[in-house]
Amino acid sequence: MMVCEYKPGLEGIPAAQSSISYVDGQKGILEYRGIRIEELAEKSTFLETAYLLIWGKLPSKEELETFEHEVRYHRRIKYRIRDMMKCFPESGHPMDALQASAAALGLFYSLRDLHNPVYIRDSVVRLIATIPTMVAAFQLMRKGNDPVRPRDDLDYSANFLYMLDEREPDPLMARVFDICLILQVEHTMNASTFSARVTASTLTDPYAVVASAVGTLGGPLHGGANEEVIQMLEKIGSVENVRPYIEHCLETKSKIMGFGHRVYKVKDPRAIILQGLAEQLFEKFGHDKFYDIAQEMEQVVEEKLGSKGIYPNIDFYSGLVYRKMGIPTDLFTPIFAIARVAGWLAHWKEQLAENRIFRPTQIYNGLHEVTYTPIDKR
Repeated sequence: MMVCEYKPGLEGIPAAQSSISYVDGQKGILEYRGIRIEELAEKSTFLETAYLLIWGKLPSKEELETFEHEVRYHRRIKYRIRDMMKCFPESGHPMDALQASAAALGLFYSLRDLHNPVYIRDSVVRLIATIPTMVAAFQLMRKGNDPVRPRDDLDYSANFLYMLDEREPDPLMARVFDICLILQVEHTMNASTFSARVTASTLTDPYAVVASAVGTLGGPLHGGANEEVIQMLEKIGSVENVRPYIEHCLETKSKIMGFGHRVYKVKDPRAIILQGLAEQLFEKFGHDKFYDIAQEMEQVVEEKLGSKGIYPNIDFYSGLVYRKMGIPTDLFTPIFAIARVAGWLAHWKEQLAENRIFRPTQIYNGLHEVTYTPIDKR
């Protein structure tokens, strides 16, 4: 039997061929279907970008209007799912609630007609439409309140912000939130996307695919990092404490949340855009002292670790943007999932096109020919 080289975390080992997104970590380039992220953030919308990723092309005006209408029509969730969510513990993390709710959708739409384009499209629309509703519903229900019904006259991002507190958001805030979703929607073969493709390769339904990816995204080394960035800034407390904190982390070899990336060896292009969005919000709605701490951290980390390619990633500034919007810290990662669902579905469709179930091998490092010891002699 051929012995393969072991790579912890499958680092650098291709797991699929994909035309969905591209990253050049040395130059700080991220493209969706060949279009630079900077251009999409400036000119596109989240739903248009989602369409681009899932169907492989920018939609015509009519195609986009149809897609937007379908998403609006499917925003509401079934009352049985809503009743199920009311039974979730109030102290539960919203990511756990979202994973359970996404999986529950499969109970209602479990046809698994994976060769039917109508089923594929209906599943895509339903998941993109209902995931924000479920996130907002749990946020209100864990406080003892009824969920807010979606508003069909609001676009995708404005509607989600409205469902959080039943107040129509400022147009700038809604646009900034929409750009945040564009930045988070897709990023090649990350952990949650790999999880989605592995689950998809078994030919289960897309609701199980999304539920498995949500569970993966929730970890602190993946999507949960943006929550830990805010907790870190709270712990540091002031600009004066930044350098001692960084130096302590380096001495103890502790992870500095929001810095470093498995792919990028320069500043994450998404972090650059998010930093600009944060400044727009601060200019209109007031400054955040945490931003001063974050800027000082970036400067000190670059001084200490820039030569090793350690720079801010997307998680470092996304939390500051959501914090300025008044969004609770433990909703940061569910919002990441709202965006990333479209990316997962793009990979689901791509996996189905030339499917082969994932079955990697392992390198066994255990014992051989061990004699069984009876229980009375152990």
